[in-house]
Amino acid sequence: MKTNYILAIFAFLLLASCQKDFLDPDSISTFDNKYIYSNVDDARKGVNAVYSYFQQDAFRSRLSNNMCGNTDIERQSGWGSTADRYQIWDLNALDTNGDLNIVWTYAYRAIGAANISIEGIKASGNLDSSDPSVKRTFNQLLGECYVLRAYWYSMLSFYFGDVPYVIKAPVAGQNFNVPKSTRNEILSQEIQNIIDVEEKMLWADQLPYGIEQVNREYALGMIARLSLQRGGYYLTPELNMVRDSDYKDYYQIAKDYSAKLISLKDRPLPTDFKQIFMNECKFLTPLNEEILWEVPFPKGSGDVGWNIGITVIGGTTSKHDYGAGNNYMGMPPTYYLSFDSKDKRRDVTCGLYQINADFLPEIIPNSNNIAQGKWSRHFLDTPPGKQSAKGTGINWPMMRYADVLLMYAEAENELNGPTVGAQNALKRVRQRAFDQTEWITKVDGYVTQASASKNAFFNAIVDERAWEFGGEMIRKYELIRWGIYSEKMKKTVDGLKKLADDAFNGVGTGPDYLYWKLDDKGKFVILNPDTKIAAAPDATWKRQAFLIQLHNNTTIYQDWILKDYAKYYLDGPQPGVARYIFPIPAISIVTSEGTLNNDGYKFK
Repeated sequence: MKTNYILAIFAFLLLASCQKDFLDPDSISTFDNKYIYSNVDDARKGVNAVYSYFQQDAFRSRLSNNMCGNTDIERQSGWGSTADRYQIWDLNALDTNGDLNIVWTYAYRAIGAANISIEGIKASGNLDSSDPSVKRTFNQLLGECYVLRAYWYSMLSFYFGDVPYVIKAPVAGQNFNVPKSTRNEILSQEIQNIIDVEEKMLWADQLPYGIEQVNREYALGMIARLSLQRGGYYLTPELNMVRDSDYKDYYQIAKDYSAKLISLKDRPLPTDFKQIFMNECKFLTPLNEEILWEVPFPKGSGDVGWNIGITVIGGTTSKHDYGAGNNYMGMPPTYYLSFDSKDKRRDVTCGLYQINADFLPEIIPNSNNIAQGKWSRHFLDTPPGKQSAKGTGINWPMMRYADVLLMYAEAENELNGPTVGAQNALKRVRQRAFDQTEWITKVDGYVTQASASKNAFFNAIVDERAWEFGGEMIRKYELIRWGIYSEKMKKTVDGLKKLADDAFNGVGTGPDYLYWKLDDKGKFVILNPDTKIAAAPDATWKRQAFLIQLHNNTTIYQDWILKDYAKYYLDGPQPGVARYIFPIPAISIVTSEGTLNNDGYKFK
């Protein structure tokens, strides 16, 4: 299924990939739009051009994972280099930043491709065809375009704030110097576009490519997600975090459409949390389960298991054929230790091991690089080759059903407090995390306590989303819309300092050292994953420094603790505010002939 769909996408890639500038009309295809959108097969190819941009670095390495730290659960150091990605991690990117230019450029190319398809589909007459199959297919294609376009505008608003709102297909002679529209104007319209079309879209189990194709489930989930973004906090050019007075209207939309999906297409959460992500590593795409939509990567493409996931040490001298993969976004020990020790999600999400050149698991060498354990190239059934790196073919999850349940719980709580409905949605997510024998205390008791007030329940949602979605790189956007980005960064630093102090002073309960070994079956085992012990019971256990590594005899705390988050809460242009907005690329400012600028945000 994956291979056929990707081939279909690349069959039309040429139409969308030859643009030279983000709004350049010279690259418009010579195909006749009237012909393309006159029939189902060619229209499908036209819409595939929109999908093709998920195969570009703008998404597959940058927006999917690289540019999504730092947060309280995923981190990387940005202060050690002036290279493009380091500028972004350090919240100090210049308008000449190449990574930002790539995202800006390809976002607008994807939007342009979507606009071409939207206009072609609307003009075709096939949305009201007398043939039920044709009518159904064209309405589905229109929905896909609106959902995909909304994704790109969502990302543009998160990274650049107010941006040009382009909704017309590029044609020769058109004025391409479009001024900025407000992020709320853009999000409001994009939400409405999906609302208008979602009932005519098809469920994943009605589509040829299932969860690898944008479907009605994902459309409903995106209405909820975009509405929470629209109703959430955002950074103004004066560096204030605000949300508009109509925010509850959008929480209501989020509630209504998450509830609509739950009502129309509910499904039990799979009981095996690890299997959700193992399916992606095994190229399995089950329907009516956890994943609503995932970006399909063909074998030979995609960066999952190369720059995110369990580290695999490979190369020509390795004793295995799985190649090499690293982990760019480590998880801080504060996040790992925030889990309940009985929470099954912890050891799936947080990888305390790597795969060495002998193809054996071993302890991670540094406590500051706990890996995203949900994916790894060593999970692949077929080794991709000794010298392979990128191109694992592992798909990337865009939304899961647990997300819909938690969005419903959050929206309901914001509107009406921790009602029974909100509590039950939270319980469903927590039930999978614990053995049923633990539900009385870990689920029912926990949720009852969290429901003491609206604020307490909100904090429980904030925590639950961290434990549920660690490594899936959506936390940054949540902290922004909640208006607590800077606050959480300071709390993380304070927590890391306390762990360092406790380890150095011999107090606290966390593991200053981890004791590990491979058992008789070659399984990686940690004796004390979350507790301090004085020594191992016998010599078969190896010792690795863990929390004690957080201390530095010269600076008291390791540099990464002091510097990784500094610009998020302390040393940025506005202390206490994380300036997550970046400058529009200089090249686009120049070519806009005075229409665009980078005023505000203390960029100058």
